[in-house]
This record gives sequence, structure tokens and C-alpha cells, in this order.
Amino acid sequence: MKKIKFDLKNLFLLSALLTLFVACDKDFVTLDSDISGQNNFDVSDTQYEVTAYNNKLNPVQTNGLPANLLGFYKDLVYGNTTANVVTQLAPTTFDPTFPDDVRLDSVVLTVPYFSKSTGITDGVTAYKLDSIYGTGAINLSIYENTYFLRTFDPNSEFNRPQKYFSDRSLSPSTQIPLTSLKNNLLESRTEFKPSNAEIKQKVGEELTRTAPALRLKMDTDFWQNKIILKEGGTELSNLNNFQNYFRGLYFEAEARNEDGTMMLLNFGSTNANIIMYYSSPPVGTATERVNATYRLNFAGNRINFLDNDFSLTIPQGNPETGDEKLYLKGGQGSIAVIDLFGATDIDDDLGTITPFEEFKNAYVETDADGKFVRAKRLINEANLVFYVDKTLTAGQEPDRIYIYDTKNNRTLTDYSFDAPDQVTPNNSRTNHLGKLERVSDASNSQGVKYKIKITEHIKNLLLRDSTNVSLGLAVSSNVNIEDGAGQGAILSTDNKAVTTVPVSAILSPRGTVLYGNNIATDQKLYLEIFYTEPKN
Repeated sequence: MKKIKFDLKNLFLLSALLTLFVACDKDFVTLDSDISGQNNFDVSDTQYEVTAYNNKLNPVQTNGLPANLLGFYKDLVYGNTTANVVTQLAPTTFDPTFPDDVRLDSVVLTVPYFSKSTGITDGVTAYKLDSIYGTGAINLSIYENTYFLRTFDPNSEFNRPQKYFSDRSLSPSTQIPLTSLKNNLLESRTEFKPSNAEIKQKVGEELTRTAPALRLKMDTDFWQNKIILKEGGTELSNLNNFQNYFRGLYFEAEARNEDGTMMLLNFGSTNANIIMYYSSPPVGTATERVNATYRLNFAGNRINFLDNDFSLTIPQGNPETGDEKLYLKGGQGSIAVIDLFGATDIDDDLGTITPFEEFKNAYVETDADGKFVRAKRLINEANLVFYVDKTLTAGQEPDRIYIYDTKNNRTLTDYSFDAPDQVTPNNSRTNHLGKLERVSDASNSQGVKYKIKITEHIKNLLLRDSTNVSLGLAVSSNVNIEDGAGQGAILSTDNKAVTTVPVSAILSPRGTVLYGNNIATDQKLYLEIFYTEPKN
């Protein structure tokens, strides 16, 4: 590391300032207004150039997601996306014994939506659905899947989990045949729309009320032959045998017109299942039939398939100069890569100063190894400011975007400094990941800009000799998902610097267009830093 020397004026004042406001780990703190307003200190701000470029995504990994998209979404900027799901099933009981003269009365499939209660009137709970995109109808079909969804990759050296991708691929050379997924049509619905109505169900004398869900009554003949008549067979004896025998269900959506609906389904809910209601003749002197149930949960592999029909061509990004516009699209869409200070870091060349070194020299003094010694300026706040290209967007933009470390595939330090809101995820961590500022308060009004605070990330670059890594920017369906979650792999990526994509971006069908750095407008992307320093 090169040695950098500085002559500090007002050393006594700066030492006192650091004693008050720098913790034992030599971190910065934001100055209170009464301190920064003293005559001995100046509060200033500077804007820095940022390089940002597009990274259109190859197929993305879609197994192991916490929720799944199903339906058709019409994006007024990008075009159409259709989302389908294949899932394995698992009985809650193995080696079942059904009564003599058993009769299968009904079979009910239930997959909850994401929703929240808005009040109770006359004993009826009203709900508002979350993560429903669009208002049109779709055709919905459910098939028996005959393709075995294996858990481990047989081509890996250490039995690593099998990855499944959004285009039905398992690898660049292997793809699940659509004919295997659509082997046997079990149910279909035309003009299907998600309902926010409370679900009431009466079983015997008991009335149950549950939150809104995709709920379908299914044909009993299939399930009679598939499950009931297999009593005593090896097919129902254990999970491995069962999932090899009955390989799951394939949910397929189809647009009816130019519009449609895409919904986020909670297959992982305890209320997500297929329940078989059966009965047997009365026992003894009783006159009522004996009722019972057999339940299958959505357990095992579950994969989203995403079919894009984009009307907008996402351009190839230019890492050297950056791009005029940044195209962010969820699912198998596009992210942006952001390089601060020209993607440079501290080097060993004593004869040159990189843009990052120049920035660092302005704020701190370092020793011969490039380690932090003392501050010359205190960082109060650092923000990346992104303006929406209102000529291309139409009010469908996502409220939230997410920034992350592409080298280590993780959140920035600022993420953990910001408290989450688990009740209303759309309002969570807004200090770090600022919500979209819109023209008006209406949720569908045109977007203006996003402000992403990266204060702690910048401090780490200055104080802890952190690497100036490339940052990724993506749309987000729920920023809370990224708290400790892994990221989805990208199939055979050409850009080795970006090998994964955030889960919350995969689960969002939405998109937006932002101004980049390589454009002549006052709305171009920039990094702003507010700081305090002693007067000379």
C-alpha cells in the first residue's frame, strides 16, 4: 500500500472533535446541529461521478423461493411476463389405513394470498390483498406433473442441491420438457381473478374462517385412484416413494386478453394444502357417516417458470463509460451495476493516484499500509440519487429498489443499521432504501426519484480499508426478504462480476427506467456526500 501524508491545520480542534465523536473503533458519527453550527467548523456537500451500466439477466434460479408468482402481467414499458409454478407434494401421514366402504366426498386445494385484515363488520373480516399485479382475468389450469424433481445435482462433486432456472433449465444443456409438466389436466378455470373475500367453510357443525386464498374444488376420481386405492402399497409408505410415484402439480396461467393478473402465492403457509375429505358408513347405532381427512402439503421442490415477451430491448451495458439509462426489471429481467470512484481501489503503484485514493485522501489520513489513522472530514450522510425517466414509465414503477454488494452477494452495512417493519414491508428500512418519490400521493402516479443512503458503506471504505466493490441495483418486492437470505444464481452468466440476483427482485414482475451517469441532464445519477470539517 502506498504511504500518503497530510499536513493538518487546527490539529487541536480536530483532536477534540474526534475525542467527542469517534468511538473506540474509530468510526464516524453524525454531528449534532449545535456542534456543526459552531464557527470553527464548516458543513459542506460534494457530488461525485458514478459509473452505472445495465446487466440484462440470463435465466435466474427460481427453486427455494419463499413465495411464488403465478399469472400474467402486462408491463407498459417492457412487455408481458407469464409466471407458472411446479411443486412437489408430501402427505402428512404415511401408510394410511382408510375405512371399509370409504367414500371420497370432496378434494379442496388451497394456496393463500398475502393479505392483511382491514376490519371486522358483523363478524365478517375484510381483507386487503398484497402483491397482486393487474386487475384482469386469466385462464388457470392445473396439471399432473410427471417430471421427477430431484433434490441433488448428480453432476456435482459433493451432492450439491439441484438448481432450477426460470426457463425450465437445470443447466445450459438440460431443460424440463413442457410435455412432462402438462401430462394430465386435472382442473381448469376461465376468467379467474383473485378474491379478497374471507373464506368460510363448514365441516360438520364447525364453521372456520380463513384469510383469502386461491381455493379450488377438484375432481374426486383422480384422487380416489391416485391416493385412496393405493392403501397398503409402497407408493404411500414414505416420502421418497411417494414423490417418485406422484411427482407433483403444475400450475399454468394464460392471458385471456391484453390484460391479466399476476399474484404472489404463499405455498409455504400452514394453510397451503390439498385436503381430501372422505367418509365411511355409520358405526353401531349411529346414523351419521364418519368423516375424516387426508392432507397433502406443498413440500419439497417448488419452481417458478417465467416466460418474457418483452417489447423493449434492454441494451448491453458499457462498464467503461456507464449507460445513459438504467433498465431495472424483476424476474428474469435486468439489474444495474454501480461502480463508485470509477471502480478503482487502492493500488501499489506509488506513481499514480486512483480516483478512489483521491477521494480517500480528501477525508482521512492513512499510514504506510494504507490503514486509517485520523479523519480530516467527518461523513454526515452519503446518498445515491436516481431519477426516473418519466418519458418511459407509466406509474407502474416499484415503490422499492434494493442495492447490494455484488462481490459477496450480501446487503450493505446500512441495511442492518435500519430497523425493519415486518407488519408493512413496503415501509420497511426506508432510511437506507428510500421509497420512490412520486408526483402525487396516489400509488399509481408517476415516479420522480429514489434516494439510497449508503453512509455506513462509505465510512467502511474510509475507515476499515474495505474493498471498493461493485454494487448491484435491482427492483424489490419486499426488502425484508434480503435479511439473511441467499441469492438466486444466474445461469451461465457472461458477466462473471455478477453471478447472483436478489430474491426480492426475482419475486417482482415490475420494472422501471432510471437515468444513468452517461447523459447530459441535471437528472443524471450522482453520489452526494455531506460532511463536516474544521475551518482552515
